[in-house]
Amino acid sequence: MTHAVSAVQITVAVLFHSGFGHTARQAEAVRRGIERVAGASALYLTSDDAQSRFDDLELADAIIFGAPTYMGGASGPFKTFMDSTSKSYARGAWKDKIAAGFTNSASRSGDKLATLTQFAILAAQHGMHWVNLGLPAGGNSTHGSDQDLNRLGFWLGAAAQSNADQGPDFAPPESDLLTAEHLGERVARVTQQFVRGRLPAAKGLWPETSEEARHDRVRLCSG
Repeated sequence: MTHAVSAVQITVAVLFHSGFGHTARQAEAVRRGIERVAGASALYLTSDDAQSRFDDLELADAIIFGAPTYMGGASGPFKTFMDSTSKSYARGAWKDKIAAGFTNSASRSGDKLATLTQFAILAAQHGMHWVNLGLPAGGNSTHGSDQDLNRLGFWLGAAAQSNADQGPDFAPPESDLLTAEHLGERVARVTQQFVRGRLPAAKGLWPETSEEARHDRVRLCSG
């Protein structure tokens, strides 16, 4: 017997800085991925906007950080925002929220991992739960191509590459945008699972695939 499960209503903040528009396109793709999930809504904020929206960020169930990688780390304006979160840190305002990240640079590597690591450490300091990309590497064999998801081979978050001589109308490529969409959808689904787990048990909240599964759950809940 199967019961319908109502979509858990969640808000995922996409919080980013973009210098020339390339990372903004990546952020838009993350938002599309979030909004593909029933019950999920996206709060779309630049790092400048967020300076006056800390109350909204505290109400979000998850925050996905995004910035271009400049000179081996997150862009200056985003790093300024990171530093401004110290009051939220002191109050534990983001504790137990879901977190993830994305970044873009002109080079295929470009030390993007350093930026994603900055985001993950920021999340850890706030007591958040980090969600990785959850994709195998693409384009790493004779059967692969630049059209594969995760073509750049990053796992900590979503990475994109934009040619330095191309504007945001042409870069990053579609595969990188689809990778960003995947991250947004993945974070939304993980966030729903996490929020659902904190809700009191109610009829229709837990999907039951079999009588055996129902009894297993009863045994677990009873210790």
